[in-house]
Amino acid sequence: MSLLNFLFAWRYFKAKKSTNAINIISWISIIAVVIGTAALILVLSVFNGFEGLVKSLYSTFYTDLKISPVTGKTILITPAQIQKIKSLKEIKNYSLVVEEKALLQNGDYQSVVYLKGVDDNYRYTSGVAGHLVKGNYDLGTVDTPKLILGAGVENAIHILADRNLFTLKIYLPRKSNTEQINLLEDISADTINTSGTFLIQEDFDNKYGITNIDFVKRALKLNPDEFSNLEIALYDPGKADMVKQDLKKIFGSNYLIQDRFEQNRSLYSVMNLERWVIYGILCLILVVAAFNMVGALTMLVLEKQKDISVLHALGGNRKFIQKIFLCEGLLIAIIGGGSGMLLAWLIALAQIHLHLISLQGGSFLIDYFPVQLRMMDFLLVGATVFIIALLASWIPARKAALYEFSLRSE
Repeated sequence: MSLLNFLFAWRYFKAKKSTNAINIISWISIIAVVIGTAALILVLSVFNGFEGLVKSLYSTFYTDLKISPVTGKTILITPAQIQKIKSLKEIKNYSLVVEEKALLQNGDYQSVVYLKGVDDNYRYTSGVAGHLVKGNYDLGTVDTPKLILGAGVENAIHILADRNLFTLKIYLPRKSNTEQINLLEDISADTINTSGTFLIQEDFDNKYGITNIDFVKRALKLNPDEFSNLEIALYDPGKADMVKQDLKKIFGSNYLIQDRFEQNRSLYSVMNLERWVIYGILCLILVVAAFNMVGALTMLVLEKQKDISVLHALGGNRKFIQKIFLCEGLLIAIIGGGSGMLLAWLIALAQIHLHLISLQGGSFLIDYFPVQLRMMDFLLVGATVFIIALLASWIPARKAALYEFSLRSE
C-alpha cells in the first residue's frame, strides 16, 4: 500500500460526512479498539505479574538444575564426580539431598511430611533460608537434629517451631528386601526438635520439613555415596542447557538431569495454556469492534460512490480503490490500537508505582495486583489488531472495488 492510498484514506476519515451516523459509528469503532487493546495488554500484564510471582516462589525452592535417579529412590554420587562438578565454572553451588516421606508426631497431632535432609551448602543453593518467618536456620547434627518446618506442617501438628520445648517423634521407612514389614528393622523411630519455620508457597509449606542430611542417612541406613538427588545453583540460569550437557558427560545416562522448567513442567504448561486462553477470550472484544468497523466502512463506501466514479475516470483501477478502503480500516486500527496501548501503558505504570487496585482476601505475599509489562505483549496485541482490522476492512474494500468494476463494465 502506497502513501497515496493512506492520504486518500486519511482525507476520507477526517472529512465531514453527509450522514452523521457514519462519524458516530467510526468513533464507536475506534473506542471499541481502544478498549479491546487496552484490556488485552492490561490483563496479559497482570497475568505476567502473577506468573512472575509464582515462578519466583517456585525458584526459591527448586534450584536451577537437579540430578535425580531415572528409576528408584537413590543415586550413587562419588567423590570423583563431586570434584568434576566443582571444576565447572558456571556452577555457583551445589547441595547433596536425601528425601523421604516421614510421619511427624506431636502427642495426639501428627502429619505426613516430605523430609528433606540437606547438607550445609543447601542454604546457599536454594532460597529457603531467606524465607524463614520464625526461628533461625539450624539443621542440628546427626545426633541432635533440628527441623525447619513449612508453616502448614507447623500448624498441622500444633506447635510453635521456634519455641517448642518438647521433642517430636519422627518415623521413616527404610529399604526392605522382604514383602513383610518388620517394625524393628524397616521403620526408623527417632526424636527431633524444631528450630524454625519457612513460608514460601502452600505446595511447599504444607509438605516439607528440612533437617540434617547425616541424620536422615543414618535413619534410612544409606551408604556414604547414596543420595536422593543433587541440587545445583548456577551463576547464570540462562546457561542451564549448556551445563546440563557437561553434567551428562560426568554422570551418564543413568541419571535424570532436569532444569527448573522440567522440574515443574506441569506448572509451566498450565500457566502457558491459561495465558493463551485469556488472550483468545479477550480477542472477542476486538472481534466486536471489527463488526462496528465493517458497518462504518460499508456506509463510507456508499457515501463515497461519486468519489469512486471520479477516481475511476482519472484512471484509478480496481486494486487502487480497494487499497484506499483497506487503508481506511487500518487507520482506525492504528488510531484505536495506538491509543489503547498508550492508555494501557499509563494505567500499568500507575499500578506499578502507586498500587491503585488492591487484592482482596488478605494475601500474605502482596496486597495489590502485580503488573509486568512485556514488549512481546505489545507486539502480539498490535499484530492482532492489525490482522482483525485488515479482515474487517476487506469486505467493504471489496465492495468498493466491485462498484468501480461495475462502472467500467457499463
